[in-house]
Amino acid sequence: MSFELYPAIDLRDGKCVRLFQGDFGAETVYHDDPVRVAREFEADGASWIHVVDLDAARTGEGQNLRVIEAICAAVSCRVQTGGGVRDVAAAGERLLAGVARVVVGTAAVEHPELVEDLCALHPGRVAVGLDARGREVATRGWVRGTGADLVDLVRRFDDPAVSALIVTSIAHDATFQGPDLEQLRSVLGATSVPVVASGGVGALDDLRTLTSFRHDGKGFAGAIVGKAIYERHFSVAEALAVVGG
Repeated sequence: MSFELYPAIDLRDGKCVRLFQGDFGAETVYHDDPVRVAREFEADGASWIHVVDLDAARTGEGQNLRVIEAICAAVSCRVQTGGGVRDVAAAGERLLAGVARVVVGTAAVEHPELVEDLCALHPGRVAVGLDARGREVATRGWVRGTGADLVDLVRRFDDPAVSALIVTSIAHDATFQGPDLEQLRSVLGATSVPVVASGGVGALDDLRTLTSFRHDGKGFAGAIVGKAIYERHFSVAEALAVVGG
């Protein structure tokens, strides 16, 4: 299995932003033109771009859908998007906008049967996003703790119809302190679904760690990287050179 790099674009009010540990009060605006950012990622060699609608993640309404559509129209690489995908209609809107894969987060936790329905409707185009503080999964833009155990949910979605599990360590997100390997090890041991790691990557050595990491003979399918790119710790091209993209 190849290791994919997913440079991230987080959308809020149509702008490219990053939050610190998911805190909407700790926002940094990096660019007013997310389409330009996407083009730069593609020019640097990205084959995937990970786009999150932060507004929709909190409200469930697709406020940045037109921006997502513009990103898809502007680049030839594949776009994966989450945030507010809470029903069949919302997933369908994203796919019609041109995305290659939708990520179901809050709805997967609250209504897991939706994942089964979407996988049947859109084979190979549905991923599950699980965001956790330690082992507790959080939803609705990381605002609400659920009490649900991360590994229990990983086992719940251990289904070949799920194209990927995207696991984010909230405590490590945007901190540059490295991935939460303990959390990720427990995930790898609980599923056969490809796992994409998110949160904490701050240096190229973190990507080297993720690409070489194995648990029970299984490694990661990729990593999502955002703030480290925007803060110029490394470029997309440099990251791809490390992960073999």
